[in-house]
Amino acid sequence: QVQLVESGGGLVQPGGSLRLSCAASGSIFSINTMGWYRQAPGKERELVASITIYGSTNYHDSVKGRFTISRDNANNTVYLQMDSLKPEDTAVYYCTLRVRTGYSYWGQGTQVTVSS
Repeated sequence: QVQLVESGGGLVQPGGSLRLSCAASGSIFSINTMGWYRQAPGKERELVASITIYGSTNYHDSVKGRFTISRDNANNTVYLQMDSLKPEDTAVYYCTLRVRTGYSYWGQGTQVTVSS
């Protein structure tokens, strides 16, 4: 049983920045991967970035060089620093934690809107 709570979403202009945070609590398996997905209305949910407990990262091609994922293992918290935001980044962003068995837990989502 795991709970994930996201924060940090909001409305920004193109070129602006946001920092998303996600804190996990509950019965968390130590060996896990945390990350961020996003979903726009009418579109499939897609992986934005992920990071293992060892620090290995993966990024969607569209955010490479603009977003940075990091984590605080002691607090089971993951962050997503979002710079140079574009309108196409607009979506609901979901935090996820995947345990070694492959089972994933999901947060409730936080809205990110990039618009002039």
